[in-house]
Amino acid sequence: MWNLEELLAALFGFLCGSIPFGLILTRVAGLGDVREIGSGSIGATNVLRTGNKGLAAATVLLDAAKGVVPVLLAPILFVPELAAGEPSRVFTAGPAELAAVGAVAGHCFTPWLKFKGGKGFATAAGVLGALAWPVMLTCAAIWGGYACGQPHFIRVIDAHSYRCAFGRVGDGISGIDRAADRHCRDRADPASREYRAFVAR
Repeated sequence: MWNLEELLAALFGFLCGSIPFGLILTRVAGLGDVREIGSGSIGATNVLRTGNKGLAAATVLLDAAKGVVPVLLAPILFVPELAAGEPSRVFTAGPAELAAVGAVAGHCFTPWLKFKGGKGFATAAGVLGALAWPVMLTCAAIWGGYACGQPHFIRVIDAHSYRCAFGRVGDGISGIDRAADRHCRDRADPASREYRAFVAR
């Protein structure tokens, strides 16, 4: 069962995530209701369809902040030992993780808009950045490589991702490492069937 601290952390994250910044910014800028164009979402991608790049960028930053703020504040607000300056539970992740889930859920299902919100990408990126920024950067690099069609760049990221996830066994190269190296070499070799299938996607 969840205790009161955990429930409050999840609720705090949900309320932070539920702020519809995309809708607020477009209305303040005099661009109307962003839900009436494009996909009907309140996220940055749909805000960009208004033609205002600056407003879309502001939406990305604010939506990401909705994920960062509750994750960083929840352990301080809802773990008494941290508020009192006692280090015994400094690494308690429960409230932060629950606030993270709440923030993304709040963005996707905001109660202020009849539980219809955005896709949650920017808020999820903020959450992941606050919880484990190296993982967030790795995900962003992989996504960027696929989006830009750079298989050689993805090959490097793939190899490091496998190694970071599974590590090495003893002093030698593990089976995971060998599989990752072979997989990446195949992707990088223009003569291989895997490379041709990869770049054709």
